[in-house]
Amino acid sequence: MRNLLIASILFGVLPFIIWRARIGVYAWAWIAMMVPHRLGYGFVQTMPFAQLVAVFTLVSTLFSRDKRPFPVNSITVVYITFMLWMSLTCLFAMGRPEVVLDQWVFVLKIHFMLFITLILLRGRQQIEILIWITTLSIAYYGIKGGAFTLLTGGGSRVWGPPGGVISGNNELGIALVMIMPFMYYLHQTVAGKWSKRGLILGMILTGVGILGTQSRGALLSVVVMALVLAMKGKNRIKTGLAILVVLAVAVMFMPDSWTNRMNTIQTYQQDSSAMSRIYTWKTLWTMALDRPITGAGFGTDNPVLFSMYAPPGGVEGYPANVVFVAHSIYLQALGEHGFPGLALYLLLGIVTWRKAGAISKRTEKDPEYAEWVPLLMRMTQVSLIGFAVGGAFLTLVHFDLPYYIICYVVLVDATLRERASAAAPRSGAVLAPVDDLNSKSSREP
Repeated sequence: MRNLLIASILFGVLPFIIWRARIGVYAWAWIAMMVPHRLGYGFVQTMPFAQLVAVFTLVSTLFSRDKRPFPVNSITVVYITFMLWMSLTCLFAMGRPEVVLDQWVFVLKIHFMLFITLILLRGRQQIEILIWITTLSIAYYGIKGGAFTLLTGGGSRVWGPPGGVISGNNELGIALVMIMPFMYYLHQTVAGKWSKRGLILGMILTGVGILGTQSRGALLSVVVMALVLAMKGKNRIKTGLAILVVLAVAVMFMPDSWTNRMNTIQTYQQDSSAMSRIYTWKTLWTMALDRPITGAGFGTDNPVLFSMYAPPGGVEGYPANVVFVAHSIYLQALGEHGFPGLALYLLLGIVTWRKAGAISKRTEKDPEYAEWVPLLMRMTQVSLIGFAVGGAFLTLVHFDLPYYIICYVVLVDATLRERASAAAPRSGAVLAPVDDLNSKSSREP
């Protein structure tokens, strides 16, 4: 029954994509974030639903009247440059060519669909639909995991969707941390009373679900994020304290196994998992010093690289010839794409942060924007901080969610610019970006 339901939804959406191209980018975001077909069994798990949605969306986009010019600003310039640089480093990769090619195609598909998103969506309603889809797709696992943690007393770990980028407990934990600010944003802007209550319950269960992943990086990330949220939200101090209180109460009821695992943060030298990360970071750093421009290309977890650059002695508890993934977005970007790649990756986060801050400041006193734009921009900053902290321990450079968050900022900026450009000829003067985002035309689905 579950297989039929999932297949019916995924196949049933395809005709609607032909009718309206933007439905395709929504469907792609849902599949990328939730990986719904992996919740089924048998043929549903292996059907190429993502590829079908991508093809239908591309065809529909070619004939769509809704597409807009690709937005050009500091974010997209750095974004495209980073994409081109990642493609260039493939030519100098140390991994097997077929592995590098597969990874390059995988990454290219992610960003190609994000670029399609940038030319199809504009206005508050369309942007918020995307936020609802990406947020709730991941929140499903947080709410489910939070309920599971409460029912089992926290004795078992919460895992992500099988086969997805966030299938691991650590990866899911960081993803849940990243969506918390957007659950807060939706709670602050949604109109319905029951919707607000549902989001509050969802945030509480997601917070418990984060603890249930037993991810040390996620715990550190959520604490830092709560402190930043306290400075960025509407009810700043109250919101930050509320999150910390909920986490503190939840921690009191977690079992000794959870407490013992969190305590290994202080005794990382005795933890084989932590030592394997340090071993890998040293390996990638040594490699980067030897190949500072191009790095090793996609797929740094290969025996050739580790045989050349790994520290002697290996890691206690692991075979002598073991290889590990990067376990850090920063070392992953450095190892795969050299110092220029790391610089572009960091610059992408920096320009996004600055652009979000500039948009928030520019619109906070404008009655047309003040209801939602400043808060959304601040929440993107909070979410990016959570990713910056938690990602220091995970291999997530090619995780879709951070790039969707970047897209939120680009889409808002593009909406403001295009509305201002349209208003300027009517006013006879050059205006600051002011548009009626609550008008009928801007809120069409």
